[in-house]
Amino acid sequence: MSPLPWRLVRDGLLVSVRVTPKSALDEISGLREAADGEVSLAVKVRAQPEQGRANKAVIQLLASAMGLPKSRLSVAAGEAQRNKTILIAGDAAELSAQLAAIVADMKE
Repeated sequence: MSPLPWRLVRDGLLVSVRVTPKSALDEISGLREAADGEVSLAVKVRAQPEQGRANKAVIQLLASAMGLPKSRLSVAAGEAQRNKTILIAGDAAELSAQLAAIVADMKE
């Protein structure tokens, strides 16, 4: 697995996320590489994928893992799909370092 599943943009960080709804627990379970080589952050949530519940759960989970208010995160693309792009508003370099630390902790 090579590249990280996020990229720095002018107003923050765009994170590629692969969501598994109706899971047993809410967790960021690591990095996932698709057949096409696309890398994404694997996120499991207990919420159902209806009426935006899973999207809200993903935002809540990522926000709490990063110690950020939920208002700084939004679904930028893929609102009704498993593969989503989440925009995290703020200092891109700082957010990238934070997310890299979370992913590194998962590998240990």
